[in-house]
Order: sequence, then structure tokens, then C-alpha cells
Amino acid sequence: MSPVPTNAAVAPDGPPRARRLSEEVRHGLGALLGLLLLCLVLTFLSDKFFTLDNLMNIARQSSVNSLLALGMLLTILTAGIDLSVGSVLALSIMTMGVVVVQWQWNPFVGIAVCLGVGTFLGWLNGLMLTKLRLPHPFISTLGTMNIARGLALIVTGAAPIAGFPEAVQYVGRAFAGPVPVSFLLVVAMYGLFHVVLTRTATGRYIYAIGSNREAARLAGIPVDRVLILVYTLSGLLAALAGLVLVGRVNSAYPLAGLGYELDAIAAVIIGGASFFGGVGTVWGTLIGALIIAVLRNGLNLLDVAADLQTVVIGAVIIVAVYLDVLRQRSRKGA
Repeated sequence: MSPVPTNAAVAPDGPPRARRLSEEVRHGLGALLGLLLLCLVLTFLSDKFFTLDNLMNIARQSSVNSLLALGMLLTILTAGIDLSVGSVLALSIMTMGVVVVQWQWNPFVGIAVCLGVGTFLGWLNGLMLTKLRLPHPFISTLGTMNIARGLALIVTGAAPIAGFPEAVQYVGRAFAGPVPVSFLLVVAMYGLFHVVLTRTATGRYIYAIGSNREAARLAGIPVDRVLILVYTLSGLLAALAGLVLVGRVNSAYPLAGLGYELDAIAAVIIGGASFFGGVGTVWGTLIGALIIAVLRNGLNLLDVAADLQTVVIGAVIIVAVYLDVLRQRSRKGA
């Protein structure tokens, strides 16, 4: 007789799931309200903020972090984390630079190589976590972070690569009317993953694993396979973010993405996801990424020093994590 899971989060329907969805909607609305209030304040403080050019600039600047945050969301939903996304981004674009610029291969082959490198590194993260039974994804992704960054420096002797063809730059550089193509790509990817997380068995499995991994395993969910998929997708999205970055700056450099994992984590938590797993939405994460982009843009418009901007972002992360802890306490006390 198959064991029956007692953890309510595994069940696809019923009051616990309805309560979780209600909480996620409430947290998402809270993040949206925070974004709107931030925009309102910056509009009063700077007459340059609420202009079409600046808003489209924010959309463009947020694209890289939005894609990284989407992959980070998947890992955090499973009560994990991916510290390697910035380094995976760097190694992916450096490899593409060698293939396209130095070896003069077809640019579409280079794009495929870029996405392939990111996917492979993400797959390795998942494999190390599940098959080597490392105690926490912090360990495996920290190792990958250092390995990928070192390889990115080794590939060209720490030298940047510039002069990419138009096909490689298109996603990060082009506009559809006033809207950056990179932001349209972000919206499309978020829409796709919204469907995956809310309308497919894989999405339910991801939430179930984050809520209670052992209960999910007892329920017959292929936990290892789902975790490998999640980290593979995180690597793929990191490489895609790198492709967008190359289009913006027309250059691949080995220190690209340095510290980007912190902004990605911040976007996920600000958007209402929980470090404890099982809670979070794609649209909340997108709002979180936009909050960070708007905050950075506003601080630049107000001529706030870069060092102080780092302090402000760090404070926002601490507040977001503290609110997550308070949510967890209230949920346990309910």
C-alpha cells in the first residue's frame, strides 16, 4: 500500500492550496503597491523620472536581472538557491565571444553555444545536489560560481571581447517601437513560466518540494528529476540574461555578472517569495526586479553616490528577508 502524504502542501487542491494562493496574491499586491509608491516619490523628486525615455530605459536595464531572478525563483521555490548565476552568465558570454568574434563562426551557432554552456552548468548544479547528495545547494552552486568565474577569466586571459555581429546584439539592443525587445522577451518568459508553475504537474511538484521535500518524495514526486530540471533552467536563464547584456554593451568581459546573484535574490524575496520554499509567483518576482531597477535609476537621477546605492539596496534586502521571517511566523501561528 502506497504511503499517503500528510503534508497538505503536496495536495494539488483544497483549502491549504487556496490559502497559499491567497497569501501570494496579497504579497504580490503589496509589492506592486510598493513599486507604485516608489515611482510616485521619484516623480516628485525628479522631473526626469516619469518620462517615456526613462521608463523604457528602466525596462531595458531591468531585463538582465529579471531573467536571472526568474531562474532564482525556481530554485528558491524548492527551498534552494543558485549562487552561480552571475558566473554562469560570464562564462556563457565569454565562450560565445571566442566562438563568434575570435573564431568567426556563425553568430547563431555562437548563441546556441552561449545557451548550451549555461544549460550545462545548471544541469551540473542539479546533478551535484541530487546525485552527490551535497547537504545544500549553497555548497554546489558556490563551487560552480568559483569554477565558472575562473574559467571565464582563463578563456581569454581576462581580456574582454568586443565587436559582436548584429544578430548577437539584437535581443539586448533592438526596440519594437519605444519598447526594448529585451523587455518583451522578459514578459514572454515570465508568461511562459507562469503557465508552467500554475498549470502543469511540474509546477505543482516544484511548490510541493519546497513546502516539504520528504512528503513530496513519499507522494511519488520524482524529487531529484525536478530539482535537476530547476537548476538546469536557472543556468539557461542566466545564459539568456548574458545574451541580453552583450547586446546592451556589445562586449563580453570575464567579470560580467559579478554580484548579480544578490540582486536576483533580492528581486525574488521583495516579490513575495520565501527563503523557506513553496511560496512565490513569477509576477511578484518581476515586480521585485522592477523595484530594484526603479530604485537604482532613481538614485542615479538624484546623484546618489554608487557606494551609498549599494548600502540602500543592502538595506532593502534585509527588510525584505525580515518581512519573510515575519510571514513565516504568522503562518505557523495561524
